[in-house]
Amino acid sequence: MAPSRSPAEWPGLEGADERRFGLLVIGDVGIEVRASLPDVRFTDLDADRLSYAPARAMVAGTAVNLARCAARYFRRVGVLGKVGDDDFTQVIRGELRRIGVDDHLRVEPGTANGVAVMLRDRPCGGVPGSRLLVVGDDPPGRRLAEREVRAAAAGIEGADVLVTDGYSLLSPVSRAALRAAARTARAAGTRVAFDLVPHDIDARLPAEAVLPMLTLSDLVISEAPTLARLLGRPVPAGGQGVRELLPALDRAVPGCPLWLLRFGATSLERVLAYQRGGLMLEYATGYGDGVQRAGFGDLLAAAELYWWLSGP
Repeated sequence: MAPSRSPAEWPGLEGADERRFGLLVIGDVGIEVRASLPDVRFTDLDADRLSYAPARAMVAGTAVNLARCAARYFRRVGVLGKVGDDDFTQVIRGELRRIGVDDHLRVEPGTANGVAVMLRDRPCGGVPGSRLLVVGDDPPGRRLAEREVRAAAAGIEGADVLVTDGYSLLSPVSRAALRAAARTARAAGTRVAFDLVPHDIDARLPAEAVLPMLTLSDLVISEAPTLARLLGRPVPAGGQGVRELLPALDRAVPGCPLWLLRFGATSLERVLAYQRGGLMLEYATGYGDGVQRAGFGDLLAAAELYWWLSGP
C-alpha cells in the first residue's frame, strides 16, 4: 500500500516523536572549517581578498553529518569510519559521545585526520551562493579496508539499516570495503541504503565502478541529474523528465531498490520516490527561500530512512 504522507510530513524534519531502529553509517569522518561570505562572489574575484564572516571548525564528514541528524530519529546510531592519529582524534571521538553516537572508528597510526574547507559565496538575484568544498587529497577514510569492516560485522549485523555513500567508492581500497559491508548486511537481513555522492561522481568514476553498489542497495538516494549522467541519459527537466528516467534505472540495476530521486531548481526541492512494481510518490521537501542549505540534505535523508523503515 502506498503511504499517504511523505517523509517531510511524517515523521517530518524536526525529528521523530518515538526514536526507533538502529542505524550504522559508513563514511568520511574528519574536521571541517565552514564559512559563508556575505560580501564576496567567487566570479568577481580577480585579486587577493580579506573577508570577515562567521566561520567555525567542527567535526564533520559524510558519516558524522548524517549521524548527527539521525540521532533525532533513531534509537541507536553508530559511525564506522577510518580516522587519523593526531590531536583531532580525541576531539572527533568526544563529539560522537556528545551527540550520543556509538564509536566504531578505526584509527590509522601515524597519520593526520582529514581536513576540509567549505566556503559559500554571497547569494545573488535570489540564487543561493555557490559552494566551494576543498577536501584533503588523501584522507584516512580512503583506506578503510575489508578486514576492518569485517571486524565491525557485529555492528553491521545488529543494525536495522546500513547507510553508505559514494565517497567511499573513490578509492579501490574503501570501495572493496564498502561492498564487503553491504554483503555482510544483506546476509544478516540488515537493509542497505546508499547515497550517490559526490554529485559529479559520473565525472570521477565509470558507471561499472558504481553500479555494483547500487545493485547491493535496498534504497538509493540521488540527485536525478547525477543518475542520468551516470547512465548516459539526458539530464531530466522537471518531474516528467525524472519519470522518463525510471525505465533506464530498472534496466541498469537488477532487483528493485527504492529510489529517492531529488530534483528541482537546486535538486533539493522535490523528490520522486519510486520502486518498480510498487511505490510511486512525489513530494516537496520543504527546501526553499530562507531555508539553510547546509545540513538540509542530511536531515531530509534521516527522516526518509525512518519513514522507509516504518513502512508496511
